[in-house]
Amino acid sequence: MSAEELEFFRETNPWGLILFRRNCETPEQLRALTAAFRGAVGRSNAPVFIDQEGGRVQRLGPPLDAWRKYPPARDYGKLYERDPLGALRSARQIGRLMAEDLIGAGITANCLPVLDVPQVNSHDVIGDRAYSDGGERIMVLARAHAAGFIDGGVLPVIKHIPGHGRATADSHHDLPVVEATADELRSIDFPPFAAFADAPMAMTAHVIFTAFDKENPATLSPTIVKKVIRQQIGFGGLLMTDDLSMKALSGSMAEKTERALAAGCDVVLHCNGAMAEMKQVARAAGVLRGKPLRRARMALKAARRPQAFDRKAALKDLEALVSA
Repeated sequence: MSAEELEFFRETNPWGLILFRRNCETPEQLRALTAAFRGAVGRSNAPVFIDQEGGRVQRLGPPLDAWRKYPPARDYGKLYERDPLGALRSARQIGRLMAEDLIGAGITANCLPVLDVPQVNSHDVIGDRAYSDGGERIMVLARAHAAGFIDGGVLPVIKHIPGHGRATADSHHDLPVVEATADELRSIDFPPFAAFADAPMAMTAHVIFTAFDKENPATLSPTIVKKVIRQQIGFGGLLMTDDLSMKALSGSMAEKTERALAAGCDVVLHCNGAMAEMKQVARAAGVLRGKPLRRARMALKAARRPQAFDRKAALKDLEALVSA
């Protein structure tokens, strides 16, 4: 961590930190990095996040030699077709094994599970990151996978609420527009998120849902945050944005930050590490207070000490799934 970054963290005291492949070299290096961040903000429980899904979204893994290769979510779904019990056991055991990697590096929150329900002709940005094409199967597999992380002391972040499965564009580059009816969304896309309404944290989708708001993506829409996510889906935990530096959102970093918070998001997420942008976001975000602060504290209270597990059995499940 550079001197400029340390000074920035001391001055602005961000609630948490998110890491990417560019930040990860070895477990020892990560432990030093996460410790430096917590020392700078003066909070030993400051959350450190990562996207460690498995498959193509795996920040810790090949070609880095220190970490194992983990399967994408869809592999649990394929196993479920022939062995439901084995799939649920594997999802939980492998999640627990992955949590061991994260806790060992000082990482305490994982942006997982993906609860999006892919639809025909949707963009493959979700693809095999989804457990299945069916909402009920997604619910049970995601619940088992997330339970493994919770058992390991890692807090899950459900994503991308209220659903990215119908998007025909990648929100990293373009703004997707979904024109499904409200009834279609309520019957197919929203139920997996409603099943996780008790989750400690959720990440928004940079997607326009014309049935509810024809102009604003969910991240910036008071209608979707307050009426869909909070009321219809019933999510009561900490709501964070997806990365504000993604191309789906227009405007300056300050404008995007202000609009997301005004829409009802509790915290904003900025991921590219550009110092000038981070300073804009920090100034616009201000101090965490009120309901967002209470939700942030409640999210951290959901953490538990790592539970014992059968590590050999988990490794066997992982080997069987990866080799398949």
